Amino acid sequence: MRYPSPAAFKNPLSVPLLTLLLSSLFALAPAQAAESTAALISVQVNQVTLEAHGPKKAIVEYLGQQSGGSYRVMRDGKETSKGQLVALPGFDEWGAGKHYFVADFSQDSEAGSYVIEAELGGEKAASAPVVVQENALFNATASSLLAYFHSSRNTNPKDRHLRIYDSQRYADVWGGWNDAGGDEGKYLSHLSYANFFNPQQASMVTWVLAKTATTAPQLYRNAGLEGKVRDEAFWGADYLHRILDRQGYFYTTVFDKWGTDNAERMVTGFEGLDGKYSKSYKSAFRAGGGMAIAALARASILAKSSGVHGEFSAASYLADAKRAFDHLQVHNLEYCYDGKENIIDDYTALMAATELYHATHERKYLAAARLRASNLTGRLTADGWFISDNGSRPYYHGVEAGLPILSLVYYREIETDAARIARAQKTIATALDAQLRLDSKVVNPYNYARQTFRTYDKGQLSKDVYEGFFMPHDNETGYWWQGESARLSSLSTAAILGGRIAAPQAQGAFGVSPGLAEFAQNQVDWTLGRNPYGMSMLHGFGVRNPPDAESAGPMTKGGVSNGITGATDSSTARGIVFAPGPDENQWRWVEQWLPHSAWLLLNAVTMAQ
Repeated sequence: MRYPSPAAFKNPLSVPLLTLLLSSLFALAPAQAAESTAALISVQVNQVTLEAHGPKKAIVEYLGQQSGGSYRVMRDGKETSKGQLVALPGFDEWGAGKHYFVADFSQDSEAGSYVIEAELGGEKAASAPVVVQENALFNATASSLLAYFHSSRNTNPKDRHLRIYDSQRYADVWGGWNDAGGDEGKYLSHLSYANFFNPQQASMVTWVLAKTATTAPQLYRNAGLEGKVRDEAFWGADYLHRILDRQGYFYTTVFDKWGTDNAERMVTGFEGLDGKYSKSYKSAFRAGGGMAIAALARASILAKSSGVHGEFSAASYLADAKRAFDHLQVHNLEYCYDGKENIIDDYTALMAATELYHATHERKYLAAARLRASNLTGRLTADGWFISDNGSRPYYHGVEAGLPILSLVYYREIETDAARIARAQKTIATALDAQLRLDSKVVNPYNYARQTFRTYDKGQLSKDVYEGFFMPHDNETGYWWQGESARLSSLSTAAILGGRIAAPQAQGAFGVSPGLAEFAQNQVDWTLGRNPYGMSMLHGFGVRNPPDAESAGPMTKGGVSNGITGATDSSTARGIVFAPGPDENQWRWVEQWLPHSAWLLLNAVTMAQ
C-alpha cells in the first residue's frame, strides 16, 4: 500500500487551490462532477454483472423538484418491463438538493445485457449496461482476478538474499506478490504498530486461492481456471514457506520505504507515515501469522487432493503450519505490538486452528479453535457489535469487517458439540441482524454498510461511540484511511455464508433471507459502479474506472481500486469524496490493492456456491 508524504499533512497550503475546488465539487455533486456537463438525473447500476435470480436495483439520483417518475427495463435493446420509480426519504449527507428513487427489476431473470431508462420531471437518463447471467460475479470476474494476481507476482532477484533488520542475518524471501500498484513491498500485514487495524494481506490472498480451489473445484473447472487457481495458490504458499523463520515465526514485511531515498530493501517492521524501520518483523496472529498458518494448512489439503504442488510439498506446507502455530501459541504476546491480544488475534488464530483441524483432525486444534471461538462470542455486545479490546472499543475495520463472522462460520464446520454450535450460530445471527439494523437507522439510498466506531485524537479514544458510513480518518494509525472495497466484499461474503447458518431454511437469493441477499448484493453493486460517482472500481469492467494517478502506480485489469471515502475534512468521515486531485494522495481512492481483489474473488465463489 502506497503512503503519502508527510508534507501533504503538515502543510495544508501545499495542496493546490484547484485540488480544493475539485474536492468540493466532487463532495457536493459526485455523479455530476464526473461528467463534462451537469445532469439533473442519473441512473446508477452495477455496471458489470447481476445474478439472474438475485436482487437487481438501479438508483436514480435527481436534482430537480421532486416528483413522480417512471422507468423501463431494456434487455438487448427490447423493453421487458416497466414501472413507477419508488421515492426514497430525503438524504443530504452526500449532496444537498438530491432526491433518490429506486427502480427494481429483480423479476427480470433472463440472460442478456440490460439498460434501465428513467424519466423524472421531463428529464430522461439511461444506466450503463449490465449483464445478467447465472453465477454472475464469478463468471464475469474470476479469470481477470486470477490474472491480476499473476501479473502482481514479485520476482525481484534481490529477495533471494535480504538482510534481516538490525542484524547480519540474511533470508531468502523471494516470491509473493507486489502489495499494490504503487508498492513493490510484500506484507503479511502493514499496520502492526496500530494494533487494531492489521489487514490480512499476502497470506489472505493465498488462503482465498487455496480455500476456493478446494471447496469449489468444479466451478473453476467449468471456467477452465482450475490449473490457474492452483498455480497461484501454490505460488503464495511457497512464499509463506520461505518467510517462515527457523525459530517458527513469519517475517511480517519485506520493505524498502516504497522505493524512495535509495533505502535498503530488507526484512523489517515499519511504523507510521515516514516508514521508520523497526524490530517488529515477527508476525503475531493478527499481523498475518494466523492467516499464513491457515493458508499453508489449506494449501496442504489442496496439494493432497489435487496430486500437484508448488516448489514445496504438501507435507512441507503442513509441517510449516503446525510449527508456526505451536510457536505462536507460546510467543504471540511477545509479537503483539502493545503486548496484548485483541479481536484480530482471536479471529485469525481461529482461522488457523480451524484449517489445521481440517488438515490433521488432531483434537488439540479443535480445542484451540474452541477457545478462540469462545473469546469471539464473548466480545459481542448486547447491541450486536464486537468489542475489539479488553475494554469497550468497538471493532471496526477498513478491510476485513466480515472476517469475525466468517471465522465462526468456518469453525462451526469442525465443531461437534451441539451447545457450542448453537452459541456460534447465535453470535453470527446477532451480528448480522445488528448490521442490517445499523444500515437502516438512517436514510441509506445505496444500502452502504455502516459501522460503529470511536475516533482517536492525541493518544486518546473519544468517549462517544459514533455510527457512520465510512471509516473515521482520526484513528490509531495516525494517518491511514482509504476506500473500503475489501471491507464491502468481506461483509457481503459474511452475509451469505453467515446467513445460510442463521436461517438455514431461507429461500431467498444466495440461500439467505431477502434482507441479507439485498445487503450482500448491494455491497458488490457499490464496488462495481452503483455508487454516486458511477465508477466501477474493478479495472477493465464497466463504463468508467478510476483515473490514472502517479501515486497509485499502473492500473491492471482485474485489480480493484480502494474506492470511495468520507470527506477529507471530516474526522468522523461524514460526507463523501472520490479521488480529488491530481495530487500525491490519490492512492487513497485509486490504488489497486491485493486484499480488494482477494475478497472479491471469495465473494464471487460464495455467491456461486
